[in-house]
Amino acid sequence: MLVAPSVLSADFGNLERDVKAICEAGCDLVHVDVMDGHFVPNLTLGPVVVSAIAASATKPLDIHLMVENNTFFVELFAPLKPEFISFHIEEEKNPHRLIQYIRSLGIRPAIVLNPHTPAEAVEYLLSDLDMVLVMSVNPGFGGQSFIDTVVEKIKRLDSLRKCINPDCLIEIDGGVSDKNIAMLKDAGVDVCVAGSYVFKHESFKKAIDSLHV
Repeated sequence: MLVAPSVLSADFGNLERDVKAICEAGCDLVHVDVMDGHFVPNLTLGPVVVSAIAASATKPLDIHLMVENNTFFVELFAPLKPEFISFHIEEEKNPHRLIQYIRSLGIRPAIVLNPHTPAEAVEYLLSDLDMVLVMSVNPGFGGQSFIDTVVEKIKRLDSLRKCINPDCLIEIDGGVSDKNIAMLKDAGVDVCVAGSYVFKHESFKKAIDSLHV
């Protein structure tokens, strides 16, 4: 299991310290939630702050766009050369075109599914994706409880990717902890995003280690 702590739960008064600390503690990716106040009712990080995160991180960035006008935001963050940029299928009219565009920038493309969106929504895109991010909370705010019904969706998605593109990763975001990580791995998850669980833990290393199952 790869672990991608979400900096949305970091101490923003000490962001450089926290980003360096999670990297030193053994995370695999640094998850960055970008929200525009339109697609979700929250505003978070613009390119100036994310650029500072990138400068502090020794692990690759995993940028999750929760925005309208995806292409505009891809162009804003592409110069930072993140490992992944993910966008929501619910918001994008031309997902295949955007997937190809992200890949042309040397970035691995990923699509996000909200809790109510079925796995089948990405079936005909799987062959072109490097990752599918399944939201196990409604996007917009950290610290929410895990929505149990997404586990069956993960299993369905795992079945689809095994047939279409076994190299496509499955990522989970929302309510992840040591209590459900083994179940999520069994369902087919490869990458977990953990915000509150990591940043509110007494030890970043112990929290990250407990998710490396």
